[in-house]
Parts: sequence; C-alpha cells; structure tokens
Amino acid sequence: MNAKLRQKKFLITFLGIILLSLFSCKQEVTKEKAKNLTVSEGFKNPVGFYNPKPTFSWQLPVSENIESQSAYQIVVASSKDLLPNNADLWDSKKQKTSHSTFIKYQGAQLQSRQKVFWQVRYWNQDKNASLWSDVNHFELGLLKNSDWKAKWTGLDTAKDSIKGVRKFLMHRPQYLRKGFELNSEVEKARLYITSKGVFDVHLNGKDVSEDILTPGWTPYNHRIETLTYDVTDLLVSGKNAIAVELASGWHSGRISRGKAVYKNFASPKVLCQLEITLKDGSKKTIISDETWKGTTNGPIRLASLYDGEVYDANLEIPNWNTATFEDSSWQNTAIEPIADSVKLEPKRHTTVKQMAVLEDVTIVSTTKSSAIFDLKQNMVGVPKVSVPMKKGDTLTIRFSEMLLSDNTFYTKNYRSAKSTDYYIAAKDGVIEYTPKFTFHGFQFVELSGFDASVKPSVSWVKGVVHHSNFDKNGTFTSSHDKLNQLQSNITWGLRDNLLDIPTDCPQRDERLGWTGDAQVISPTAMYNFKMHAFWTAWLQSMRETQSEHDNGLVPFIIPDVLQNNRASSGWGDACVIIPWDIYNTTGDKRVLEENFEMAKKWVGYYQSKSNNYIPTIHSFRDWLQPYPTKGGKMGNRGDTPCSFVNTAYFAHSAHLVSKIAGVLGYVDDEKKYKNLYKEIALAFENKFFDKNGKYQNKKQTQTSYLLAIYFDLLKPETKVKAQKHLLETIKNADNHLGTGFLGTPILPKVLDDMGEIELMYTILFKETYPSWFYSINQGATTMWERWNSFSKEGGYNPQSMNSLNHYAYGAVGQWMYERIAGLSALEPGYKKIKIAPIPNQPLTSAEASVNTPYGKASSSWKIENDVFYLEATIPPNTTAEIHFPEILKSKKQEIKTVSAGTYQFQIKLESNE
Repeated sequence: MNAKLRQKKFLITFLGIILLSLFSCKQEVTKEKAKNLTVSEGFKNPVGFYNPKPTFSWQLPVSENIESQSAYQIVVASSKDLLPNNADLWDSKKQKTSHSTFIKYQGAQLQSRQKVFWQVRYWNQDKNASLWSDVNHFELGLLKNSDWKAKWTGLDTAKDSIKGVRKFLMHRPQYLRKGFELNSEVEKARLYITSKGVFDVHLNGKDVSEDILTPGWTPYNHRIETLTYDVTDLLVSGKNAIAVELASGWHSGRISRGKAVYKNFASPKVLCQLEITLKDGSKKTIISDETWKGTTNGPIRLASLYDGEVYDANLEIPNWNTATFEDSSWQNTAIEPIADSVKLEPKRHTTVKQMAVLEDVTIVSTTKSSAIFDLKQNMVGVPKVSVPMKKGDTLTIRFSEMLLSDNTFYTKNYRSAKSTDYYIAAKDGVIEYTPKFTFHGFQFVELSGFDASVKPSVSWVKGVVHHSNFDKNGTFTSSHDKLNQLQSNITWGLRDNLLDIPTDCPQRDERLGWTGDAQVISPTAMYNFKMHAFWTAWLQSMRETQSEHDNGLVPFIIPDVLQNNRASSGWGDACVIIPWDIYNTTGDKRVLEENFEMAKKWVGYYQSKSNNYIPTIHSFRDWLQPYPTKGGKMGNRGDTPCSFVNTAYFAHSAHLVSKIAGVLGYVDDEKKYKNLYKEIALAFENKFFDKNGKYQNKKQTQTSYLLAIYFDLLKPETKVKAQKHLLETIKNADNHLGTGFLGTPILPKVLDDMGEIELMYTILFKETYPSWFYSINQGATTMWERWNSFSKEGGYNPQSMNSLNHYAYGAVGQWMYERIAGLSALEPGYKKIKIAPIPNQPLTSAEASVNTPYGKASSSWKIENDVFYLEATIPPNTTAEIHFPEILKSKKQEIKTVSAGTYQFQIKLESNE
C-alpha cells in the first residue's frame, strides 16, 4: 500500500455524491425507442445469416425516465410492411420480464434465403410503453447442402507437381471466370460462394467484398463455411462476368508442425451460385460448373500462408475479370460433386478484413541494395509497398519481429516459414503491391531489388493489419505508462492471433488453434473485443473434431491437423471453460446448450483414463513456467507434475459441468457432476497434500498451490494452510511470478481472494525477469511466448520455439479490468455489475469501460489532493454494487447498491494520526 494511503482512511461521510441520472421522473408514455437491436451473437442486419432459430437482443436508451424494463414485445414478419400490427411469423405478445438479451425466436420455421424483419418495444419500470423500435432484419444464407445446384470447379493444379518447403505440394493460384448475359435490369441478386482454398471474387471488374482469406479455416472434413453477398448493384442488363482468384490457403496448403502434416493435397476449387431476380419478374441462376474457364498463367505465381507470395507483373491479364474479356484460349475447368459428408453452412462469425494501416515508419539501415524499415509495432498482415523498380528486376520483401544487435534480421524463430514475398517488375517506375493470399507476423520489413539509384524513403512501406472483423469492446488506461504499454501489448497480441481462429503465434510455421492458449486468454479477450461469435464458431469446430473420437477426446489444436489422437489436461478443458466464460460475459445460455454434451464427453474421457480419480493422460502441464528444473523440451512443461495437473483439471471441468447443468435446469446432471467433483477433490487432496496443507513434492511450485486453491480442491482448513505455503513460494521467488500458461491467469485471482492485493501489485509492477514489465523493458510491443524470449544483454532465447507475438500471458488483463479499474460482472451478462477498484502504489488513477449486452458500463478513479474520486456508469436495465476501497484492514468495506445512471463520488482521505 502507498505509504501515504497507509496513513489515511476513507471518510464514508461523502464530501459529495453526485448522481447524474436518478431517473425519478415519471411519464405515462416514453418516446425513446429500443436501440442496438441484434440477433444471436451480436449480428446487426446480417445477410447470409447462419441461424434459422435466432435469439433477439436490444438495449434501452439512456434517459432520465428509463431505469429498467418491466416487459417487452417482439414482432417478426416476412415483410417490413406487416410490422408492427400484422406480424405473420411471430408475435411474442407482451412478456412481463426484464430480460432484453438472447430472447429465443419461437415463430414459424424459417428457410434458406428468407429475409426476416423484426421490431421490439418495451415497458419501462413505471410500466409505460415505448415506441416501436426501428425495423431490423436478417437474411438467411443457404442452410443445407441440397440448396446448392452448383458444383465444385477448378483446374487440376496438383498435376504440376510443384514442391515447396519439405517437399510439400504447392498449387499455382487459379484465375477462373464465367461470362453470362441478362436480358433485363436486376431487381435483386445474391452471390453464395465458398472454396476449398481461399478466394477473392469479382463481378464485372469490381471487388464483391473487402473480405480476406475467405472462407476461413474449419475442419474441412466436417464443414466448409459459405459466404453470401448482396451483389444487386454490381450487375447490369446485358453482358456480365463473374471472376474468381483462387489459392491454396489452409485447405490445400502447407499446414504443419514438426513432422506432422495436414494431408490434403487436393487442387483448390470454388463453389458459387449467383441467384438473380430480374425486374421483368424472371429469375436466373449462374452456377460454378464445367463451363467455366480458367488459367494458372496469371501474375500470382505462388501463394503460401507460411512462405509468402510470388507476383510477376509481366503476367498480368488486363480486364480478365470484366465482361469484355475474351477467354476462348483458357482451359475448361474440371468439376467435383458436393459431398453429403461435408456440411456447407453459412459462416457464423465475421470474416478477416483490413483493420488498420500503420504508416509511422522509420528506416533502420540501408545498403547499396537493401533497406530495413521499422513499423514500430509487431503486427500481423501484409506490407503495402510503393517502390521504384527497373523492368525485370525482382523486389524481395522479408520480415522479422525483431533485429539482431547488428541490425540484421532475427528469423530463427520463423523456423521453416520462409515468410518472403517477391514482386517481378514489368516496367521501369514506381510499383505498388500488396500481397493477397498470405499473411506475416512482423515489425520490420527488408526490401531488396529496388532501383538502386533512388534513395529509400519511409513512404515505401506501410503495414496493413489483418484480423477477424470484431469490434472493440473495452478500454483500460491508468496513470502508469508501463501498465498502459502492457494493455497495448495485450490487445495487439490478441489482434495478431485472432485471424479467423485463435492462433498460438502468427509468424512461424505453426499458427495453430491451440486450445490451452485459448482457454486462458478468453476472458481477457472478451473484455477487449466483441468475440461472442468468434468463440462460438470455433467451439463448433471443436465439437465436430471431438465427434471423431468415441472416447470424448478433445485434441490439442482445433482444427486438428496433428491427427495424433492425444489430448492434454488444461488444453482439452477449453471445451468446458470457454463456454462458461462466454456465458458469464454475455448471459447467453445457448452457448451452454450447444456445448453441454461436448463438455460431458470430455469429463467422460478423463474418467475413462483414471485410476481412483487420478487420470493418466498426456499433459503440457504449466507450459513455459520460468526456471524449470529440467532443461530442453521437457523443461518447457515446468515442474508441476502431469498427474497433479490432470487431476486438478478433471475436478475443475466436472465442477463446471455441474454448474452448467444447474443453469440449464438439468437437476440430475447437476447432482451427478457435483458429486464427481467432490470425489475427485478428495482424492486430489489425499494424494498431493499433507495435513499441513503442503504440496507433497520436493519441488514446490506456485501453480500447484494456485490450482488447488482456485479450483477449490482442498478442505477449508487445508486451504488456509496451503495459502501460507503459496505465499512462501512467492517470497522464495523474490515476489516474482513463477507461473506458466496455466498458473498465470489464476495467480491474481487467488491473491485477490486472499486479500493479498499489495503482493499482487508488487508482482505486477516488477521490472525484472520473470515479470510482465520485463518484456516491455526489452522493447516488446506484443506479449511473448516465453517470459524470457529476449534480453538486451543476452540476446534471444536459443530455443527455436520463441514467438514474440503470443497472447497467453496477457491473461492478467482480466484482473486489470476487474480489480485495478474495478469493473466486472456480478451476474452473467452484466445484469448486475460490480464496481470495486483497488487503489495501490504506484497508481494514482485507473479507468475501464466495457460495452455490456445492456450498454456501456465504466469505472474510473483517481486520487488528487487527499481526495478519492470515483465515477461509475451503469447502463439501463442493470443494477450495480459499488464497493468503496478498504484502506484499513480493520474497517469493514462499504457497499452501495445502485440502479442505472452515472454516479460521481468524492471521498476525503483523512489522517489516522
């Protein structure tokens, strides 16, 4: 505790309490309409929607006479003109409830392509009705395979036998097109499209969308996602053309880790169905089939997610994607029927897009033939280059996360990923180039092969940031620069590793959906970004993958390209933990319903591998714990034994399944899994702890105590003793953290529950290894994979597994929001909010905001001139508990319960002396 604060106490006789919105006004009618209407996981007026049984959510406006909702009515119709009085699909009637999120649709069955319109009105706390909201809509995509009349089409690129890194088969990118005529003006047109590979689609020479690397990455042996585009304005009466660029992507490209490979070398193909309604009332459908024409003799010569792109401007095909192009010399495509075994379903989360452009660039060094540019931020995406070249020369574009001491590239950690783009110039002059079918993780760009007579300029390179197109959800800032940099590193680490799926790194030959990394970061991720749809989509892939295993196994990575039939404690548990996190963040019970059977099967997998409740399965344990006893690869797993981690997570998942069953009303399952959890906990304590609460192992680890305490696996009297041993392990580490992937997110929560706030602040603000600020002091702009990935004195960690852009250790971000700024959910979905900041040295202020399902909530505090200032915003239709900081251990903390509004408090700090 700050020494000055130790000598003060809060007078709970407030100098001032300013309630900006008490909502005491009474009106018979409220004119304010419901706002921010969404369906299912936060979609606003989607086209090509995936869910014929959606849920509806809305927010109440911030207004003096609206505190909460007492009732609602939803009307749903097939035409906007039928609303609100003649709804033909569903009328919920007046429902007396405060629920305004995730209301299940209970109307007529909806069909593929159907466009649905809906409105809502509410009654406020005084039972006064609002006006009807604006009309919102959603339009369903093609929901089942039988909706498709198209065929998979493309060229046989496997026959070229082009071999890349490690002899992997590479495919020439394809240029595919189909010309067609329309004899009338267009009333409405929808393009339904997907690919085995990744595509970019054009109509009459114009881009259909700004989506990148579509359709994305799913378990392709189970499901391929489809996209729907409204292309009404891109078609004309007369001649038209649809054109597709198609590359390998994840489906047909090199996806590997070590010797494991994703054995799918089939040539990429596209599937598209353009359905057109003309103004004369007729309809026309253009499908992908054997009448399409294609060539591989285009400018993109090769494209690999790991290795980069080769672009030869000499092979550009002018106007190839327009209706006037003559394609008679192109090849006819080969076709493949749609397989019933692989589901074609609309994409259920947002696509990857260009999310930012970094233009603040410096030149680090130059030679006669090369220049290195610093973008000042480790990022993921591609470069946009504007460079003078000579005809026939090749521009080589290389990437690095950091530099060596001589300002040359450090790329050892890229392993076999070449991560290099090439551009071959067709003329003298300035060329502009942005790669299309690859992505890189980098901060530094090296250019070579440009016109050597021109001095390099910072304008030559920009960084185009790519990630899934989710909105920002929260903000955190404080009075401490390094803590703010930590927040920046956390959010950049998230952006860079949330590219269609959650990845473990974005730069090397991996970039896989590791489940353990994802489960530890999910709460922090959802504080910072709107990720409801992102996580639920990935969980579907997890369910599909688990279905391959009769015993309930959940693999290390999703999609599972390892195919090694192995699972790990702390990793497979993502199938239980992430749905629970989503529910608590959003209040959406459907995510629990969707994943309940998967969670039960996973607990069943533990049971099938257990002897007296101690599972004998593989475990990565507390991955990358600092100062491991063993060296080498086994040292990566830390010192908390496999059997310990297995049993702890077995109990934890059983406990969570019991809680999920309780939420869903499954009484028998709730009791069954609660009893199982208790049995496992008893076995756990008996095996691993003595009567003095000490972990019975020569090597004491922080994580062993953290898991036992946080998962509530010890009897109350044992737990109290174990807490003391935990403090000893931290003291023995000179008040540094000693945790890896599994222990790190739990550490602040356990210390918080123990009342050891000062200790947590001490650990958080440590500057030396291992600590969160250590990497910042070494120049990091993202989270690292290892606590010691690099040091200015010693250089880079010698192990090849050394990503400088990870997110797991960013899990402390949850605690920063909840306890430093003091903003958290007391009930699922923030129906009840907790404002409970904990001021401590060296901070003098902190603030956070979150866009909850009900609206924006915020907590902001500062200390100035011996006065503690607190401001809290509580959105309509919620309540909050405001906990005023406890300065004296002997003083009972004061709690104030409030309803919606903005509140300001000023509390005098008075001396104890």
